[in-house]
Amino acid sequence: MRTASTALHRLLVERISAAGPITFEKYMEACLYHPQFGYYDGPSERRRTDYYTSVDMSPIFGRLIARQLDEMWRILGRPSRFTTAEFGAGTGALARQILDFSLDELPEFYEAIDYSAIEISAKRREVANSALAGHISAGHASILSEMAEAIAQGCVLTNEFLDALPVHRVVMEKGTLQEIYVDAADDELIERKMPVSSPDVDEYFRRQRVELGEGQHAEAGLRACAWIEDIGRKLDRGFVLTIDYGREARELYDERHMSGTMLAYCQHRASEEFYRLPGEQDLTAHLNFTSLDIWGQKSGLMRTGVASQTNFLLSLARQCNFADLKLDGAEEAGQLRSRLQFKSLIFPEGMGEAFQVMLQHKGVAAPELAGLKPL
Repeated sequence: MRTASTALHRLLVERISAAGPITFEKYMEACLYHPQFGYYDGPSERRRTDYYTSVDMSPIFGRLIARQLDEMWRILGRPSRFTTAEFGAGTGALARQILDFSLDELPEFYEAIDYSAIEISAKRREVANSALAGHISAGHASILSEMAEAIAQGCVLTNEFLDALPVHRVVMEKGTLQEIYVDAADDELIERKMPVSSPDVDEYFRRQRVELGEGQHAEAGLRACAWIEDIGRKLDRGFVLTIDYGREARELYDERHMSGTMLAYCQHRASEEFYRLPGEQDLTAHLNFTSLDIWGQKSGLMRTGVASQTNFLLSLARQCNFADLKLDGAEEAGQLRSRLQFKSLIFPEGMGEAFQVMLQHKGVAAPELAGLKPL
């Protein structure tokens, strides 16, 4: 596949020509997070032309998450300070939905909430500061580039964050795991198969008892494993709420996924042209929930449960007799639009089943959460 010439493409070709091939993980990191030319440091408007998130679809999404956070706060004994740390907060859209609703409908919880919107992009932090200005001045929100060292009581929240952490790509050849590297030839970026860059790549599959078939491609999400283990160390008591598209290891690495799950997104089009527009298209791989469970346990996180987004949102909506689906002050056309938007979040053929919700807990004895209750 031919590489389109972008600023990052030219930089990578120069770097690789001088120092040698890099792992796909390093390539993906540069494409997404390069401080000058990375995808997530570009204009947020461009991302909306590439894909939509659940937050974009309806404010009901944030409302229902607020309901779940409120229940967590109550399970923890209604502490005077409940920290919610959202990673990949972007421009603060989800944070605003949660905080606005909590202020209006959950005043006791709002008084306790300390919302940390964590975003590495300086440009997006600026937008988030404006979006959350009222909550910041009230002392209930802050915009950070990284998480504080510890959370006494609260919840770590991610929505479509972990799928964008760089992954290693591998392929099984003649019974041996080979890693895919990115090389440069004639001003083009090309793939090379080489021995794995770290024993941690082999250990990733071994710990999950995954055996790849001959010729099978797969991703190893070592960054996500390191992230969840670190979160477990920093969280004293509370929950981790992960919303993303992905599956358990037994499904991700079965015979139906011989090509892996890595995709590039550009203008709502998914492809496997990973090298076509370095820095100007999104790169993402399905999240492996089994790995979050295993590596989370290393730092004290226990699996609370996993549900589809359909089950999670409908269970929370049912708890309040679906009252949160109604938009106050909206005309009938607005109410209809709101209902249609909510349906897009729960359709089994769309976001509803593609997205999964994983909950983990620490320092809480077998909590029962509304979002995990069967329909």
